[in-house]
Amino acid sequence: MPHTASRYLAEGPRVGIRPFAYEDAAEFTGLARESKELHQPWLFPPDSDSAYLAYAGRLIEDRTKAGFLVCEKDGARGDGAIAGFININNIVEGGFRCGALGYGAFAHAAGRGLMREGLDLVVGYAFGPMRLHRLEINAQPLNTASLALARACGFRLEGFSPKMIYIDGAWRDHERWAITAEMRASG
Repeated sequence: MPHTASRYLAEGPRVGIRPFAYEDAAEFTGLARESKELHQPWLFPPDSDSAYLAYAGRLIEDRTKAGFLVCEKDGARGDGAIAGFININNIVEGGFRCGALGYGAFAHAAGRGLMREGLDLVVGYAFGPMRLHRLEINAQPLNTASLALARACGFRLEGFSPKMIYIDGAWRDHERWAITAEMRASG
């Protein structure tokens, strides 16, 4: 269901970001099913209504998570059509003020720069209204698209963690990337 720009938390020339809503289930899961080949083996977004409702519920209700839909403005699929998603997980407040990013583009939007614009908006929102200081991305070393997005948005490589995250039945190695509010301000 397309949404108007008035619902965006932040917007750029081609996309806006807005929170997940339970009403997005049909559009999101349809796009996830269309994008399976693009996502796997890196990512497994919910592709059924029940899985989406549980996933969105965690992003909506858990204070340690924030979910954003990247929506295309005036796109071929209509104004407000979902192009991808970016989540901030493991949000820690207090002296740390940090979160870990996870993201995915849907097949129709991949390679068009929409996620780069969306990630820039989410980073700005995280360092602005959310008052976070640091964001981290953990990506598998062979996931070149994810690593390219992190690099393009100003994240720096900080290290390598063997067998860091359990994905698709196995513990997977990850590169650790990060950006701070100071890096963003000086970049």
